[in-house]
Amino acid sequence: MFYCAILLILLDIVFDAVGGVSQSEVDKHSDLGKEFLAQGKLQEALTYYHAAVDSDPNNYLTYFKRGTVHLALGKAKFALLDFEILLELKPDFIVARLQHGNILLKQALFDKAELDFANVINMEPNNKEALDGISKVKELKEHLERIEFLVDKQEYSSAVEHITSIIEDCPWSPYLRQLRSECNVALGEHIKAIADIRSTTKLISDNTRGFYNLSLLLYQVGEVDESLTEIRECLKLDHEHKDCFPFYKKIKKISTLLNKAKNAQEVNDNEDCINLANRVLKEESKVLDVRFLAVNLLCICYTADNKVNKAISSCDEAYKIRKEAEILCNRAEAYLAGEMYDDAIRDYKEALEIDSNLQRARDGLQRAQQRQKLSETRDYYKILNVPRTASKREIIKAYRKAAQKWHPDNFQDGDEKKQAEKRFIDIAAAKEVLTDDEKREKFDRGEDPLDPESGKHQGFNPYREFHQFHGSPFQFKFHFN
Repeated sequence: MFYCAILLILLDIVFDAVGGVSQSEVDKHSDLGKEFLAQGKLQEALTYYHAAVDSDPNNYLTYFKRGTVHLALGKAKFALLDFEILLELKPDFIVARLQHGNILLKQALFDKAELDFANVINMEPNNKEALDGISKVKELKEHLERIEFLVDKQEYSSAVEHITSIIEDCPWSPYLRQLRSECNVALGEHIKAIADIRSTTKLISDNTRGFYNLSLLLYQVGEVDESLTEIRECLKLDHEHKDCFPFYKKIKKISTLLNKAKNAQEVNDNEDCINLANRVLKEESKVLDVRFLAVNLLCICYTADNKVNKAISSCDEAYKIRKEAEILCNRAEAYLAGEMYDDAIRDYKEALEIDSNLQRARDGLQRAQQRQKLSETRDYYKILNVPRTASKREIIKAYRKAAQKWHPDNFQDGDEKKQAEKRFIDIAAAKEVLTDDEKREKFDRGEDPLDPESGKHQGFNPYREFHQFHGSPFQFKFHFN
Protein backbone atom coordinates (compact mmCIF):
# COMPACT_ATOMS: atom_id res chain seq x y z
CA MET A 1 0.00 0.00 0.00
CA PHE A 2 2.88 2.39 0.78
CA TYR A 3 4.36 1.79 -2.68
CA CYS A 4 0.98 2.40 -4.28
CA ALA A 5 0.68 5.68 -2.40
CA ILE A 6 4.06 6.78 -3.78
CA LEU A 7 2.88 5.90 -7.29
CA LEU A 8 -0.26 7.99 -6.82
CA ILE A 9 1.77 10.99 -5.64
CA LEU A 10 4.11 10.59 -8.63
CA LEU A 11 1.20 10.42 -11.05
CA ASP A 12 -0.48 13.44 -9.45
CA ILE A 13 2.71 15.50 -9.73
CA VAL A 14 3.03 14.60 -13.41
CA PHE A 15 -0.58 15.47 -14.18
CA ASP A 16 -0.44 18.75 -12.25
CA ALA A 17 2.52 19.69 -14.41
CA VAL A 18 1.12 18.72 -17.82
CA GLY A 19 -2.61 19.17 -17.42
CA GLY A 20 -5.53 16.79 -17.90
CA VAL A 21 -6.58 14.75 -20.93
CA SER A 22 -9.66 15.87 -22.83
CA GLN A 23 -11.12 12.56 -23.86
CA SER A 24 -13.78 11.46 -21.40
CA GLU A 25 -13.33 7.74 -22.16
CA VAL A 26 -9.63 7.95 -21.32
CA ASP A 27 -10.47 9.87 -18.14
CA LYS A 28 -12.99 7.25 -17.07
CA HIS A 29 -10.54 4.37 -17.44
CA SER A 30 -7.75 6.37 -15.85
CA ASP A 31 -9.90 7.30 -12.85
CA LEU A 32 -10.91 3.68 -12.31
CA GLY A 33 -7.27 2.62 -12.60
CA LYS A 34 -6.31 5.25 -10.03
CA GLU A 35 -9.01 3.99 -7.64
CA PHE A 36 -7.70 0.42 -7.77
CA LEU A 37 -4.15 1.70 -7.41
CA ALA A 38 -5.18 3.51 -4.23
CA GLN A 39 -6.53 0.18 -2.90
CA GLY A 40 -3.28 -1.60 -3.68
CA LYS A 41 -4.93 -3.67 -6.45
CA LEU A 42 -2.22 -3.28 -9.07
CA GLN A 43 -3.42 -5.95 -11.48
CA GLU A 44 -6.94 -4.48 -11.57
CA ALA A 45 -5.47 -1.00 -12.04
CA LEU A 46 -3.41 -2.29 -14.95
CA THR A 47 -6.54 -3.61 -16.65
CA TYR A 48 -8.07 -0.12 -16.76
CA TYR A 49 -4.82 1.48 -17.88
CA HIS A 50 -4.78 -1.01 -20.78
CA ALA A 51 -8.27 0.22 -21.64
CA ALA A 52 -7.13 3.84 -21.41
CA VAL A 53 -4.27 3.19 -23.85
CA ASP A 54 -6.62 1.39 -26.23
CA SER A 55 -9.02 4.36 -26.08
CA ASP A 56 -6.32 6.80 -27.17
CA PRO A 57 -3.06 5.18 -28.41
CA ASN A 58 -1.52 8.65 -28.96
CA ASN A 59 -1.97 9.87 -25.39
CA TYR A 60 1.52 9.75 -23.86
CA LEU A 61 0.18 10.18 -20.32
CA THR A 62 -1.70 6.88 -20.39
CA TYR A 63 1.52 5.11 -21.40
CA PHE A 64 3.22 6.73 -18.41
CA LYS A 65 0.51 5.47 -16.05
CA ARG A 66 0.58 1.96 -17.43
CA GLY A 67 4.38 1.85 -17.52
CA THR A 68 4.59 2.94 -13.89
CA VAL A 69 2.19 0.18 -12.81
CA HIS A 70 4.12 -2.33 -14.90
CA LEU A 71 7.21 -1.36 -12.96
CA ALA A 72 5.39 -1.80 -9.65
CA LEU A 73 4.42 -5.33 -10.75
CA GLY A 74 8.03 -6.13 -11.65
CA LYS A 75 7.27 -6.30 -15.38
CA ALA A 76 10.27 -4.26 -16.48
CA LYS A 77 10.24 -5.25 -20.15
CA PHE A 78 6.61 -4.09 -20.53
CA ALA A 79 7.34 -0.87 -18.65
CA LEU A 80 10.27 -0.22 -20.98
CA LEU A 81 8.03 -0.63 -24.03
CA ASP A 82 5.51 1.86 -22.59
CA PHE A 83 8.21 4.45 -21.86
CA GLU A 84 9.74 4.00 -25.33
CA ILE A 85 6.39 4.75 -27.01
CA LEU A 86 5.83 7.64 -24.62
CA LEU A 87 9.24 9.19 -25.45
CA GLU A 88 8.53 8.92 -29.16
CA LEU A 89 5.36 10.91 -28.53
CA LYS A 90 7.00 13.35 -26.09
CA PRO A 91 10.84 13.25 -26.13
CA ASP A 92 11.19 16.02 -23.50
CA PHE A 93 9.23 14.18 -20.77
CA ILE A 94 12.01 14.20 -18.16
CA VAL A 95 10.37 11.92 -15.55
CA ALA A 96 9.76 9.23 -18.16
CA ARG A 97 13.27 9.66 -19.58
CA LEU A 98 14.77 9.06 -16.12
CA GLN A 99 12.57 6.00 -15.57
CA HIS A 100 13.62 4.67 -18.98
CA GLY A 101 17.30 5.20 -18.14
CA ASN A 102 16.98 3.49 -14.76
CA ILE A 103 15.37 0.42 -16.35
CA LEU A 104 18.16 0.22 -18.92
CA LEU A 105 20.74 0.51 -16.13
CA LYS A 106 19.11 -2.39 -14.24
CA GLN A 107 19.30 -4.40 -17.47
CA ALA A 108 23.03 -3.60 -17.70
CA LEU A 109 22.45 -1.77 -21.00
CA PHE A 110 24.87 0.92 -19.87
CA ASP A 111 25.43 2.83 -23.13
CA LYS A 112 21.69 3.28 -23.69
CA ALA A 113 21.11 4.24 -20.06
CA GLU A 114 23.95 6.80 -20.25
CA LEU A 115 22.33 8.34 -23.32
CA ASP A 116 19.04 8.83 -21.42
CA PHE A 117 20.77 10.49 -18.47
CA ALA A 118 22.77 12.71 -20.83
CA ASN A 119 19.55 13.81 -22.60
CA VAL A 120 18.06 14.84 -19.24
CA ILE A 121 21.21 16.82 -18.36
CA ASN A 122 20.97 18.62 -21.70
CA MET A 123 17.45 19.71 -20.66
CA GLU A 124 18.24 20.21 -16.95
CA PRO A 125 22.01 20.55 -16.35
CA ASN A 126 21.64 20.29 -12.57
CA ASN A 127 19.25 17.32 -12.45
CA LYS A 128 20.67 15.28 -9.54
CA GLU A 129 19.13 11.96 -10.54
CA ALA A 130 20.59 12.19 -14.03
CA LEU A 131 24.04 13.21 -12.72
CA ASP A 132 23.98 10.30 -10.24
CA GLY A 133 22.91 8.01 -13.06
CA ILE A 134 25.89 9.04 -15.24
CA SER A 135 28.24 8.40 -12.32
CA LYS A 136 26.68 4.99 -11.60
CA VAL A 137 26.92 3.95 -15.24
CA LYS A 138 30.65 4.74 -15.30
CA GLU A 139 31.23 2.72 -12.11
CA LEU A 140 29.26 -0.29 -13.38
CA LYS A 141 30.99 -0.24 -16.79
CA GLU A 142 34.36 -0.54 -15.07
CA HIS A 143 33.00 -3.35 -12.92
CA LEU A 144 31.75 -5.22 -15.99
CA GLU A 145 35.13 -4.86 -17.72
CA ARG A 146 36.77 -6.46 -14.68
CA ILE A 147 34.28 -9.34 -14.77
CA GLU A 148 34.84 -10.05 -18.46
CA PHE A 149 38.61 -10.00 -17.85
CA LEU A 150 38.24 -12.59 -15.07
CA VAL A 151 36.04 -14.81 -17.25
CA ASP A 152 38.56 -14.57 -20.10
CA LYS A 153 41.28 -15.70 -17.66
CA GLN A 154 39.01 -18.56 -16.50
CA GLU A 155 39.06 -17.24 -12.94
CA TYR A 156 35.47 -18.36 -12.51
CA SER A 157 35.13 -18.23 -8.70
CA SER A 158 36.24 -14.63 -8.57
CA ALA A 159 34.08 -13.80 -11.59
CA VAL A 160 31.00 -15.24 -9.86
CA GLU A 161 31.63 -13.07 -6.79
CA HIS A 162 31.88 -9.92 -8.93
CA ILE A 163 28.84 -10.82 -11.03
CA THR A 164 26.79 -11.43 -7.88
CA SER A 165 27.81 -7.96 -6.67
CA ILE A 166 26.91 -6.15 -9.90
CA ILE A 167 23.57 -7.99 -10.17
CA GLU A 168 22.48 -6.10 -7.04
CA ASP A 169 22.44 -2.98 -9.24
CA CYS A 170 21.43 -4.78 -12.44
CA PRO A 171 18.86 -7.42 -11.37
CA TRP A 172 17.11 -7.43 -14.76
CA SER A 173 20.17 -8.24 -16.85
CA PRO A 174 19.86 -11.55 -18.74
CA TYR A 175 23.44 -11.12 -19.94
CA LEU A 176 24.87 -11.10 -16.42
CA ARG A 177 22.79 -14.07 -15.32
CA GLN A 178 23.80 -16.02 -18.42
CA LEU A 179 27.44 -15.16 -17.74
CA ARG A 180 27.20 -16.26 -14.10
CA SER A 181 25.47 -19.45 -15.21
CA GLU A 182 28.35 -20.28 -17.56
CA CYS A 183 30.88 -19.65 -14.77
CA ASN A 184 28.94 -21.90 -12.37
CA VAL A 185 28.78 -24.66 -14.98
CA ALA A 186 32.57 -24.44 -15.32
CA LEU A 187 32.80 -24.72 -11.52
CA GLY A 188 30.45 -27.73 -11.47
CA GLU A 189 27.75 -25.73 -9.64
CA HIS A 190 24.92 -26.87 -11.88
CA ILE A 191 22.07 -26.10 -9.47
CA LYS A 192 23.17 -22.45 -9.20
CA ALA A 193 23.54 -22.29 -12.96
CA ILE A 194 20.01 -23.61 -13.40
CA ALA A 195 18.59 -20.83 -11.21
CA ASP A 196 20.22 -18.16 -13.41
CA ILE A 197 19.15 -19.74 -16.69
CA ARG A 198 15.59 -19.99 -15.36
CA SER A 199 15.71 -16.23 -14.70
CA THR A 200 16.75 -15.49 -18.28
CA THR A 201 13.67 -17.32 -19.60
CA LYS A 202 11.55 -14.82 -17.67
CA LEU A 203 13.62 -11.75 -18.54
CA ILE A 204 13.69 -12.37 -22.31
CA SER A 205 10.57 -12.95 -24.42
CA ASP A 206 10.55 -15.99 -26.72
CA ASN A 207 13.81 -17.23 -25.21
CA THR A 208 14.07 -20.58 -26.97
CA ARG A 209 17.82 -20.74 -26.38
CA GLY A 210 17.27 -20.17 -22.67
CA PHE A 211 14.69 -22.96 -22.43
CA TYR A 212 17.01 -25.31 -24.34
CA ASN A 213 19.96 -24.54 -22.05
CA LEU A 214 17.75 -24.89 -18.97
CA SER A 215 16.45 -28.26 -20.16
CA LEU A 216 19.98 -29.41 -20.94
CA LEU A 217 21.27 -28.49 -17.48
CA LEU A 218 18.33 -30.14 -15.73
CA TYR A 219 18.96 -33.32 -17.70
CA GLN A 220 22.65 -33.20 -16.77
CA VAL A 221 21.76 -33.29 -13.05
CA GLY A 222 19.25 -36.11 -13.54
CA GLU A 223 16.05 -34.04 -13.30
CA VAL A 224 14.57 -35.73 -16.35
CA ASP A 225 10.90 -34.82 -15.86
CA GLU A 226 11.74 -31.16 -15.18
CA SER A 227 13.99 -31.17 -18.24
CA LEU A 228 11.07 -32.46 -20.31
CA THR A 229 8.83 -29.66 -19.01
CA GLU A 230 11.30 -26.93 -20.03
CA ILE A 231 12.02 -28.36 -23.49
CA ARG A 232 8.28 -28.33 -24.11
CA GLU A 233 8.30 -24.58 -23.36
CA CYS A 234 10.87 -24.17 -26.12
CA LEU A 235 8.70 -26.11 -28.54
CA LYS A 236 5.67 -23.98 -27.69
CA LEU A 237 7.65 -21.04 -29.08
CA ASP A 238 9.09 -22.96 -32.04
CA HIS A 239 7.73 -26.47 -32.59
CA GLU A 240 10.50 -27.30 -35.08
CA HIS A 241 13.42 -25.78 -33.18
CA LYS A 242 16.61 -27.40 -34.52
CA ASP A 243 17.99 -28.17 -31.02
CA CYS A 244 14.88 -28.47 -28.90
CA PHE A 245 12.97 -30.92 -31.08
CA PRO A 246 15.57 -33.75 -31.27
CA PHE A 247 16.42 -33.27 -27.59
CA TYR A 248 12.73 -33.47 -26.71
CA LYS A 249 12.44 -36.86 -28.44
CA LYS A 250 15.39 -38.21 -26.46
CA ILE A 251 14.20 -36.93 -23.07
CA LYS A 252 10.65 -38.13 -23.69
CA LYS A 253 11.89 -41.67 -24.28
CA ILE A 254 14.16 -41.68 -21.20
CA SER A 255 11.43 -40.16 -19.02
CA THR A 256 8.89 -42.78 -20.13
CA LEU A 257 11.29 -45.67 -19.42
CA LEU A 258 12.31 -44.31 -16.01
CA ASN A 259 8.76 -43.68 -14.86
CA LYS A 260 7.64 -47.14 -15.95
CA ALA A 261 10.62 -48.66 -14.12
CA LYS A 262 9.78 -46.71 -10.95
CA ASN A 263 6.17 -47.87 -11.14
CA ALA A 264 7.28 -51.48 -11.61
CA GLN A 265 9.57 -51.19 -8.58
CA GLU A 266 6.75 -49.78 -6.45
CA VAL A 267 4.47 -52.74 -7.27
CA ASN A 268 7.34 -55.25 -6.80
CA ASP A 269 7.43 -56.21 -10.48
CA ASN A 270 11.19 -56.76 -10.30
CA GLU A 271 11.61 -58.31 -13.73
CA ASP A 272 9.93 -55.38 -15.49
CA CYS A 273 11.84 -52.88 -13.36
CA ILE A 274 15.15 -54.53 -14.30
CA ASN A 275 14.35 -54.70 -18.02
CA LEU A 276 13.24 -51.06 -18.19
CA ALA A 277 16.21 -49.75 -16.20
CA ASN A 278 18.63 -51.63 -18.45
CA ARG A 279 16.96 -50.05 -21.47
CA VAL A 280 17.66 -46.62 -19.97
CA LEU A 281 21.35 -47.53 -19.69
CA LYS A 282 21.40 -48.53 -23.36
CA GLU A 283 19.76 -45.24 -24.37
CA GLU A 284 22.00 -43.05 -22.19
CA SER A 285 25.68 -43.96 -22.10
CA LYS A 286 27.23 -40.63 -21.06
CA VAL A 287 25.18 -38.52 -18.63
CA LEU A 288 26.11 -39.93 -15.23
CA ASP A 289 23.23 -38.49 -13.21
CA VAL A 290 20.70 -40.02 -15.59
CA ARG A 291 22.53 -43.35 -15.52
CA PHE A 292 22.45 -43.09 -11.72
CA LEU A 293 18.64 -43.16 -11.77
CA ALA A 294 18.74 -46.42 -13.72
CA VAL A 295 21.51 -48.19 -11.79
CA ASN A 296 19.96 -47.21 -8.47
CA LEU A 297 16.70 -48.85 -9.57
CA LEU A 298 18.69 -51.92 -10.62
CA CYS A 299 20.36 -51.96 -7.21
CA ILE A 300 16.95 -52.06 -5.51
CA CYS A 301 15.18 -54.42 -7.94
CA TYR A 302 18.02 -56.92 -8.27
CA THR A 303 18.11 -57.09 -4.47
CA ALA A 304 14.38 -57.70 -4.28
CA ASP A 305 14.75 -60.38 -6.97
CA ASN A 306 17.52 -62.06 -4.93
CA LYS A 307 20.11 -61.54 -7.68
CA VAL A 308 22.77 -60.56 -5.19
CA ASN A 309 25.88 -60.20 -7.36
CA LYS A 310 24.10 -58.04 -9.94
CA ALA A 311 22.52 -56.00 -7.14
CA ILE A 312 25.88 -55.28 -5.50
CA SER A 313 27.46 -54.39 -8.86
CA SER A 314 24.62 -51.92 -9.61
CA CYS A 315 24.80 -50.45 -6.11
CA ASP A 316 28.55 -49.95 -6.52
CA GLU A 317 28.02 -48.04 -9.76
CA ALA A 318 25.30 -45.90 -8.18
CA TYR A 319 27.54 -45.04 -5.22
CA LYS A 320 30.42 -44.03 -7.50
CA ILE A 321 28.13 -41.43 -9.06
CA ARG A 322 26.47 -40.15 -5.87
CA LYS A 323 28.11 -40.81 -2.54
CA GLU A 324 24.89 -40.55 -0.53
CA ALA A 325 23.77 -42.26 2.67
CA GLU A 326 20.64 -43.71 1.05
CA ILE A 327 22.73 -45.41 -1.64
CA LEU A 328 24.86 -47.03 1.06
CA CYS A 329 21.66 -48.31 2.68
CA ASN A 330 20.55 -49.76 -0.66
CA ARG A 331 23.86 -51.55 -1.03
CA ALA A 332 23.69 -52.77 2.56
CA GLU A 333 20.33 -54.38 1.74
CA ALA A 334 21.97 -56.15 -1.18
CA TYR A 335 24.75 -57.41 1.11
CA LEU A 336 22.14 -58.63 3.60
CA ALA A 337 20.37 -60.52 0.83
CA GLY A 338 23.68 -62.27 0.17
CA GLU A 339 24.27 -62.84 3.90
CA MET A 340 27.41 -60.67 3.76
CA TYR A 341 26.83 -59.27 7.21
CA ASP A 342 30.19 -57.58 7.75
CA ASP A 343 29.81 -55.63 4.49
CA ALA A 344 26.23 -54.66 5.34
CA ILE A 345 27.25 -53.47 8.82
CA ARG A 346 30.11 -51.44 7.32
CA ASP A 347 27.80 -49.69 4.84
CA TYR A 348 25.18 -48.86 7.47
CA LYS A 349 27.87 -47.39 9.72
CA GLU A 350 29.27 -45.33 6.85
CA ALA A 351 25.77 -44.09 6.05
CA LEU A 352 25.43 -42.91 9.65
CA GLU A 353 28.73 -41.06 9.34
CA ILE A 354 27.20 -39.13 6.43
CA ASP A 355 23.84 -38.61 8.15
CA SER A 356 23.78 -39.47 11.84
CA ASN A 357 20.00 -38.95 11.98
CA LEU A 358 19.12 -41.38 9.18
CA GLN A 359 16.67 -43.76 10.85
CA ARG A 360 16.85 -46.23 7.97
CA ALA A 361 20.56 -46.69 8.61
CA ARG A 362 20.03 -47.03 12.37
CA ASP A 363 17.36 -49.70 11.93
CA GLY A 364 19.36 -51.45 9.23
CA LEU A 365 22.50 -51.58 11.35
CA GLN A 366 20.59 -53.16 14.22
CA ARG A 367 18.96 -55.67 11.87
CA ALA A 368 22.29 -56.59 10.24
CA GLN A 369 23.97 -57.11 13.61
CA GLN A 370 21.08 -59.27 14.82
CA ARG A 371 21.08 -61.31 11.62
CA GLN A 372 24.83 -61.80 11.90
CA LYS A 373 24.39 -63.09 15.44
CA LEU A 374 21.50 -65.29 14.33
CA SER A 375 23.53 -66.73 11.47
CA GLU A 376 25.81 -68.27 14.06
CA THR A 377 22.87 -70.43 15.27
CA ARG A 378 20.25 -71.65 12.79
CA ASP A 379 18.95 -70.05 9.60
CA TYR A 380 15.42 -71.20 8.80
CA TYR A 381 15.69 -70.20 5.14
CA LYS A 382 18.82 -72.31 4.72
CA ILE A 383 17.24 -75.24 6.53
CA LEU A 384 14.42 -75.36 3.94
CA ASN A 385 16.77 -74.27 1.14
CA VAL A 386 14.52 -71.35 0.07
CA PRO A 387 15.40 -67.70 -0.65
CA ARG A 388 14.33 -64.96 1.74
CA THR A 389 11.84 -63.80 -0.87
CA ALA A 390 10.07 -67.20 -0.97
CA SER A 391 6.26 -67.18 -0.83
CA LYS A 392 4.32 -69.14 1.80
CA ARG A 393 3.36 -71.72 -0.82
CA GLU A 394 7.03 -72.24 -1.77
CA ILE A 395 7.96 -72.59 1.90
CA ILE A 396 5.29 -75.24 2.56
CA LYS A 397 6.35 -77.17 -0.54
CA ALA A 398 9.99 -77.13 0.57
CA TYR A 399 8.96 -78.14 4.09
CA ARG A 400 6.98 -81.16 2.88
CA LYS A 401 9.86 -82.34 0.74
CA ALA A 402 12.42 -81.96 3.56
CA ALA A 403 10.14 -83.47 6.22
CA GLN A 404 9.45 -86.55 4.09
CA LYS A 405 13.17 -87.02 3.56
CA TRP A 406 14.29 -86.50 7.18
CA HIS A 407 11.43 -88.01 9.17
CA PRO A 408 13.10 -90.21 11.85
CA ASP A 409 10.87 -93.19 11.00
CA ASN A 410 12.84 -93.46 7.77
CA PHE A 411 16.00 -94.36 9.67
CA GLN A 412 17.25 -97.24 11.81
CA ASP A 413 18.34 -96.64 15.39
CA GLY A 414 21.80 -95.22 15.90
CA ASP A 415 23.72 -92.06 14.97
CA GLU A 416 21.91 -91.75 11.64
CA LYS A 417 18.51 -91.69 13.36
CA LYS A 418 19.72 -89.14 15.94
CA GLN A 419 20.95 -86.89 13.15
CA ALA A 420 17.59 -87.21 11.38
CA GLU A 421 15.73 -86.38 14.61
CA LYS A 422 17.71 -83.15 15.00
CA ARG A 423 17.28 -82.27 11.34
CA PHE A 424 13.54 -82.99 11.48
CA ILE A 425 13.06 -80.66 14.47
CA ASP A 426 14.90 -77.87 12.62
CA ILE A 427 12.79 -78.43 9.50
CA ALA A 428 9.55 -78.24 11.47
CA ALA A 429 10.78 -75.16 13.35
CA ALA A 430 11.64 -73.48 10.05
CA LYS A 431 8.16 -74.21 8.73
CA GLU A 432 6.50 -72.84 11.87
CA VAL A 433 8.45 -69.59 11.76
CA LEU A 434 8.37 -68.94 8.02
CA THR A 435 4.65 -69.66 7.52
CA ASP A 436 3.64 -67.41 10.42
CA ASP A 437 3.73 -63.76 9.29
CA GLU A 438 4.50 -62.36 12.73
CA LYS A 439 7.24 -64.89 13.50
CA ARG A 440 8.78 -64.53 10.05
CA GLU A 441 8.86 -60.75 10.43
CA LYS A 442 10.68 -61.15 13.76
CA PHE A 443 13.16 -63.55 12.21
CA ASP A 444 13.81 -61.18 9.30
CA ARG A 445 14.56 -58.48 11.87
CA GLY A 446 17.20 -60.72 13.39
CA GLU A 447 15.22 -62.34 16.22
CA ASP A 448 14.57 -66.07 16.62
CA PRO A 449 10.94 -66.47 17.78
CA LEU A 450 11.73 -70.05 18.86
CA ASP A 451 14.83 -69.12 20.83
CA PRO A 452 14.68 -71.26 24.01
CA GLU A 453 15.78 -68.24 26.06
CA SER A 454 12.67 -66.34 25.04
CA GLY A 455 10.28 -69.03 26.27
CA LYS A 456 8.16 -68.57 23.14
CA HIS A 457 8.84 -72.06 21.80
CA GLN A 458 6.64 -73.81 24.35
CA GLY A 459 4.05 -76.11 22.84
CA PHE A 460 5.99 -76.59 19.60
CA ASN A 461 5.65 -80.18 18.31
CA PRO A 462 7.51 -81.00 15.08
CA TYR A 463 5.45 -84.16 14.47
CA ARG A 464 2.13 -82.38 14.84
CA GLU A 465 3.30 -79.90 12.19
CA PHE A 466 4.22 -82.73 9.83
CA HIS A 467 1.00 -84.74 10.37
CA GLN A 468 -1.10 -81.63 9.90
CA PHE A 469 0.06 -81.47 6.27
CA HIS A 470 0.45 -85.16 5.48
CA GLY A 471 -1.82 -87.30 7.63
CA SER A 472 1.32 -89.39 8.05
CA PRO A 473 0.94 -93.10 8.95
CA PHE A 474 4.20 -92.96 10.91
CA GLN A 475 3.73 -93.90 14.56
CA PHE A 476 7.18 -92.83 15.70
CA LYS A 477 7.13 -91.22 19.15
CA PHE A 478 9.93 -88.79 19.85
CA HIS A 479 10.38 -87.35 23.33
CA PHE A 480 12.43 -84.25 24.00
CA ASN A 481 13.01 -82.20 27.13
